[in-house]
Amino acid sequence: MKAIGYTAPGGPEILQDIDVPVPAPGPRDILVRVEAISVNPVDAKVRAAAAPAEGTHKILGWDAAGVVEAIGAEVTLFAPGDEVWYAGDVTRAGANAERHLVDERIAAKKPASLGWADAAALPLTAITAWELLFDRLGVRVGRKTQGGTLLVVNGAGGVGSILIQLARRLTGLTVIATASRPETVAWVERMGAHHVVDHRKPLDEELARIGIPEVDFIASLTGSDAQLSTYPKIIRAQGKLALIDDPDAFDINGFKRKSISIHWEFMFARPMWNTADMIEQHRLLSELAALVDAGLIETTRTERLAPIDAANLRRAHALQESGRAIGKTVLEGWPA
Repeated sequence: MKAIGYTAPGGPEILQDIDVPVPAPGPRDILVRVEAISVNPVDAKVRAAAAPAEGTHKILGWDAAGVVEAIGAEVTLFAPGDEVWYAGDVTRAGANAERHLVDERIAAKKPASLGWADAAALPLTAITAWELLFDRLGVRVGRKTQGGTLLVVNGAGGVGSILIQLARRLTGLTVIATASRPETVAWVERMGAHHVVDHRKPLDEELARIGIPEVDFIASLTGSDAQLSTYPKIIRAQGKLALIDDPDAFDINGFKRKSISIHWEFMFARPMWNTADMIEQHRLLSELAALVDAGLIETTRTERLAPIDAANLRRAHALQESGRAIGKTVLEGWPA
């Protein structure tokens, strides 16, 4: 089958078209015919640092939508022919391949109202945003009466784009997003942000400008170490900070006086460690699909490339690393 992989870590140029055998499903696996994939920061990070086993190719890709072709002996949630979406498991081969294995507990039936490309844009960022907001920060889902303020740092990125929507549609929080260019400001406003501030300026000054000097929650999606001295100033006493990036250093002592709690969100933790609640990713993707089909959540796809091949994947990786990506870049359809 067609796939895209590499033999040694490096830049986007190392990605190459390859041919590999179709994998056989394990007991709880579904074998998916991949119709569309999208690119996330994790793809670029793994590509730049992780070498495959000697004599093999490493296949990336942790966002996919496709059709179930076969199932393992213990699978109960799906049947061949089901249309699914998922983000997968970073410890296994990725979805940049015509056929892909994924544990049924971290996949769900895709929204009927979305095509392949629009569906593939959402799973990883939606899982990250959902877990960050409801599991890590402890915001109550569906409670419009809950007040408070949420600051989303890097609101125009993939996670920020869906996090703004979830917070706006499913909670009573006032949502403040950061953006610095006219096109990203317009994007986060479209996603539902009540206010927009510029992360290239001091955030304490920007929040004071809009009359909200302190917030209850911060979702720090990038540049967390650069904001280390500012965050304790702008989070209310007993507030919460959640991070998803990889700061070189992050001394949390400055948060003690306000009893601010620090939370890490890593959406691969459940499948990586086979946690007892691993099936929660199936449930939240199922709920998200219902929200999409009800018109409450929209895709965050901003660019579609076709077909799925090494040349287009290199382009998508380069855009992801440019720091100027808005929403998600998706690849759809395999070469004939």
